[in-house]
Amino acid sequence: MNKFATVLVLASICLAGISAQCPRIVTRAQWGARAASTAQLPIRPAPWVVMHHTAGASCTTDAACAQQMRNIQSFHMDGNGWADIGYNFLVGENGAAYEGRGWGRQGAHAPGYNDRSVGMGVIGTFTNAIPNAAARTAARNLITCGVSLGHIASNYWLIGHRQAVATACPGNAFFNEIRTWPRFNPNV
Repeated sequence: MNKFATVLVLASICLAGISAQCPRIVTRAQWGARAASTAQLPIRPAPWVVMHHTAGASCTTDAACAQQMRNIQSFHMDGNGWADIGYNFLVGENGAAYEGRGWGRQGAHAPGYNDRSVGMGVIGTFTNAIPNAAARTAARNLITCGVSLGHIASNYWLIGHRQAVATACPGNAFFNEIRTWPRFNPNV
């Protein structure tokens, strides 16, 4: 085998390993995002992951989740006056991750952490029940994916939004769930 073919095979194996850790990620174009202009994340890789819920309707299909993403983006841009949807990524109960601001962009989701974190959340309200298994798996895999791709520090800390600011987010049930996840930091 020549050198080029060997490099191609090795690159394919490496990319297969990375994509196996990443959930299906629906791009901004695929869910119909509006154009936006956001700042680069100044501290990279991000040392924090801040977990949220959207405190609205959940979604279990691609079409419903795309609609929820558009609704949330419109609320954040038109209602709050923000440059874009506040989160870097959201996850639906269909098991897909939805690109919000994306990797390497500063979010608008947790004051005091926006310039040093990746803001992730699950679409829906999780005060009394946790997200389904598909959403939980996708969220954990998205964190692993971010570490593998170098966007999240390998020694990151995971917190719930309520640890950054006075809020009920990510809901009592979901907060109790993420407290069991790797790298959860109870002492912020």
